[in-house]
Amino acid sequence: LTGVLDDCLCDIESIDDFNTFKIFPKIQKLQERDYFRYYKVNLKRPCPFWADDGHCSIKDCHVEPCPESKIPVGIKAGSSNKYSKAANNSKELEDCEQANKLGAVNSTLSNQSKEAFIDWARYDDSQDHFCELDDERSPDAQYVDLLLNPERYTGYKGPSAWRVWNSIYEENCFKPRSVYRPLNPLAPSRGGLGSVCLFSWTGLCLEKRVFYKLISGLHASINLHLCANYLLEETWGKPRWGPNVKEFTRRFDPIETKGEGPRRLKNLYFLYLIELRALSKVAPYFERSVVDLYTGNGHEDAESKALLLDIFRDTKSFHMHFDEKSMFAGDKKGAKSLKEEFRLHFKNISRIMDCVGCDKCRLWGKLQTQGLGTALKILFSEKEIQSLPENSPSKGFQLTRQEIVALVNAFGRLSTSIRELQNFKVLLQQTR
Repeated sequence: LTGVLDDCLCDIESIDDFNTFKIFPKIQKLQERDYFRYYKVNLKRPCPFWADDGHCSIKDCHVEPCPESKIPVGIKAGSSNKYSKAANNSKELEDCEQANKLGAVNSTLSNQSKEAFIDWARYDDSQDHFCELDDERSPDAQYVDLLLNPERYTGYKGPSAWRVWNSIYEENCFKPRSVYRPLNPLAPSRGGLGSVCLFSWTGLCLEKRVFYKLISGLHASINLHLCANYLLEETWGKPRWGPNVKEFTRRFDPIETKGEGPRRLKNLYFLYLIELRALSKVAPYFERSVVDLYTGNGHEDAESKALLLDIFRDTKSFHMHFDEKSMFAGDKKGAKSLKEEFRLHFKNISRIMDCVGCDKCRLWGKLQTQGLGTALKILFSEKEIQSLPENSPSKGFQLTRQEIVALVNAFGRLSTSIRELQNFKVLLQQTR
């Protein structure tokens, strides 16, 4: 892939260089930090759209939840530590360890903290999220160590996987009129998930083009992860994972996909730019002293925040961002209606992730969808972020720890995808 992307003044080569030399090494380090490696997720929520057709029985679909004893105490203490360590003295931590209900945690807070906490909770409840959020207090919600449950090929495919993507594209996605995808996997075709060559954006406004590209880019990124971390062989219980050039070609080669593959990869770059833009926009939120990435380990927390702020500086230094101001810029009534349609479509897609039959695929699908939803929330909250108070929580804009973890890890996945794409270029050259 080369040249300039549609709907933004940015070329692919610049993104490759920026990601390889600036972003990728740092985001990898950040994802290894305790604050970002533990993600709380409910993998037992029922599919809200159709009867569950059974979970994947392949062992690589399994997700190993993290024992409670392994979770850093500052993370376990929950929502009261949303912004800082101020609410955490030793007595409160002991009480939080024993508390099973929100009220028990509440009783350890000062009156001032209580008022702030009520404000946070009230605002969280009323906020127009782009994602369907898991209830972290549900007994089915468990912490998962993302480093021990990497996203990779599990063998989950066929009608169940097709049904999920088909529902996303055909029922919840604005798309070009000529694109009918993905195809039913039971029908004979070498085109994989896409086979239509004709492509027209006629009648599709910028916002709807953007929406389609975000979903297509997310799909391409997930497929790239599976191709790059494929089960190549399993001997004597020691599996070997690595890049599968044949699978990559099947999903992205122009001839194999009848012209669709390169377009999917361009949408991946577009999604990268959208989330990069969100990171640069949310920097002021984290630059405040009131925000700590609190785990209970002061030294590590300080290093994590310093590394995150360093990444923000890099995102701001990139001069070819997508300009989200061009979106929803028409008449106020029409723009508001379109934004709401946009939000509801995306929220529905986040709910479809509860229909994924493979637990590991569901985990990473939910995380990356929530990360993108958080990025959209940021892009549509610029005024609120700019007016944040320095030394107190904001009532106008805030992020839960779950959203922060999803945002960073989702962007880390995109950064990895673009890095893996460079690896596949080399491998393809070697096979010719």
